[in-house]
Amino acid sequence: MQKFSPKIVSFLCNWCGYAAADLAGTMRLKYPVNVKIVRVMCTGRIDPMHILKAFEYGADGVLIIGCHPGDCHYLTGNYKTERKVLMLKSLLKDLGLNDERLEFNYASAGEGERFAKIVTDFVDRIIKLGPSFLKR
Repeated sequence: MQKFSPKIVSFLCNWCGYAAADLAGTMRLKYPVNVKIVRVMCTGRIDPMHILKAFEYGADGVLIIGCHPGDCHYLTGNYKTERKVLMLKSLLKDLGLNDERLEFNYASAGEGERFAKIVTDFVDRIIKLGPSFLKR
């Protein structure tokens, strides 16, 4: 039997999340390769439909990584995202999908190790949950 390899879509803030991913790569840190990165200027600009479409088109999990609270380069983007994610988690439950398949977390540009740990932990959690039934 083949081991389940989840499809993960990750939205990363340009200033912190993406920079942390870049640092993790520069440091040659190991983290799962099945994470597809979408670089956004700010997590606050992510429309909830982007997340729902990711699930519709086969993502087993969606991970969002932005600036730490109070450090957003656009002042309130990460606070907006936090509210959107809470609303979407409720919607995912209504759709019958485990809300742990969506995560919003923080990593600054200097936290490459934290980024690698967040991604690894998230992928491990999705592997335990198994494949998503929401696929087009």
